[in-house]
Amino acid sequence: MLMRTAYFGAAIDAFLEADEASILGTLVRHHGFALEHEQRGAWVAQIRLLKQALSLHARGHVLFEFAIPRMGKRADVVLLLDGLIFVLEFKVGARHFDRSAIEQAYDYALDLKNFHKGSHALPIVPIVVATEARFTDAPCVLYAADGVAAPVCIRIEQLSDLIDQIQSVHEAFDKTFDVKAWLQSGYQPTPTIIQAAQALYQNHAVEEIARSDAGAQNLSQTTDCISTIIDRSKSFGRKSICFVTGVPGAGKTLAGLNIATKRAQEHSDEHAIFLSGNGPLVTVLREALARDEADRIGTSKAAAHRKVSSFIQNIHHFRDEALANPGAPHEKVAVFDEAQRAWTRDQASKFMQTKRGHVGFSMSEPEFLISVMDRHNDWCTVVCLIGGGQEINTGEAGLAEWLAALKSRFSSWDIYISDRLQEGNYATDNRSPELLDELPVHRSNELHLSVSMRSFRAEALSSFIGHVVDNRAQAAQAEYRQLQGRYPIWLTRDLETARRWLRNTARGSERYGLVASSGPIGCVQKVCTSKPKWMQPHGF
Repeated sequence: MLMRTAYFGAAIDAFLEADEASILGTLVRHHGFALEHEQRGAWVAQIRLLKQALSLHARGHVLFEFAIPRMGKRADVVLLLDGLIFVLEFKVGARHFDRSAIEQAYDYALDLKNFHKGSHALPIVPIVVATEARFTDAPCVLYAADGVAAPVCIRIEQLSDLIDQIQSVHEAFDKTFDVKAWLQSGYQPTPTIIQAAQALYQNHAVEEIARSDAGAQNLSQTTDCISTIIDRSKSFGRKSICFVTGVPGAGKTLAGLNIATKRAQEHSDEHAIFLSGNGPLVTVLREALARDEADRIGTSKAAAHRKVSSFIQNIHHFRDEALANPGAPHEKVAVFDEAQRAWTRDQASKFMQTKRGHVGFSMSEPEFLISVMDRHNDWCTVVCLIGGGQEINTGEAGLAEWLAALKSRFSSWDIYISDRLQEGNYATDNRSPELLDELPVHRSNELHLSVSMRSFRAEALSSFIGHVVDNRAQAAQAEYRQLQGRYPIWLTRDLETARRWLRNTARGSERYGLVASSGPIGCVQKVCTSKPKWMQPHGF
């Protein structure tokens, strides 16, 4: 079990007795990627330094490259000492404690506290070890209310005394601490994070996100239809899957986010989650919602980001966690964005065997993902968002793999589909129409988003820019009156003036840049990520 969550894990006494080369070999074997000389050297140094530092602390366990569940991160070293958790970030050869290392160690500790079930109630101390830094006085360890200490910066020679100091404070630490149970506890967000996620969209109801006409009505109807399916599945102990289609710009991703947040708000026991294989999208969504949360309630953006991360995740991290832990996932409702881009059996098998070391893996990604949710003994609901009119790239499964998996292995599941799913925009291969005819499906026009909202959100701004470029002053003035107060706009013919305005207007950690037309007459816009609101036009 240790090897599933860490590249190397052992009781400290066994670690102290183990041969250095044997430990290094285990780390290299579980790494799974091309090993750089620098990483190899860092591991050698960490092993030697820890053997010296832990010589007086035989109780406990040491874990190298510990994977924080679902977060796609690995801490250099985690020490488990009688119910105390030490998270070590090594900077071999470093003479200074740089800010990025301190923040990294802190993030690891907070992620463990917030996302790893076994760590919820335990004190956690993040430590940065700079091997060539100057010696300092014994650090003072200060804990926050959640039991996570502020980062401690030390040389490795100070680690033993630091452990003694912390253990002396925690007189009632658990000498019967079960490391195996801790490792097996896996991913589960803390209740405080779920509560925070419930509040994320309190000012972003569908009616506010979209205009109050066909777009909002269509989105609301789809959300209500999926909620009804979830409620029915829950009431009758059924497992269900529904396929949602939509025209470009209709808001499929928005519908999926709305489902995840609405269910979290009204049914916290379901632990709904939004999953996407689009890494940049996950990053942007988390950043947008975190900034919004921080702005509304006055919390730090880092804290808000951790809360958002509990229900918006990279699907590959979800998959890897499910491979490591054979039990049912924490979530009862899972929304898969761009589900048609899940991998085929050949692509998934090749990746899992060569990159993850799972010899014999022979499932498509749709089959595996359904099988993970199927581990629940009672009920669950999977929502697949299917994009139309998009090219399916090599290795991507399309709709057919989902349908084939349902037919061959999960025939007892209830299947709900959009009444447009059989159209060529969505059923892009020859197998899908035939499989849809063979499967017992429930069709609904409410699972199709037919009204595009993308152009509306940018409509007034696009019109204004067009009028400016075409020198239609009166029309531009009329459009500007609709935009005034919503978007920061500055007109100039001088590029340096535009740059200066951007620098002076940006606040805090905002990022900004220039976008110009390719023609002789240009229009420069401010692009930033401050106070993101879904009402703003696409791209802002």
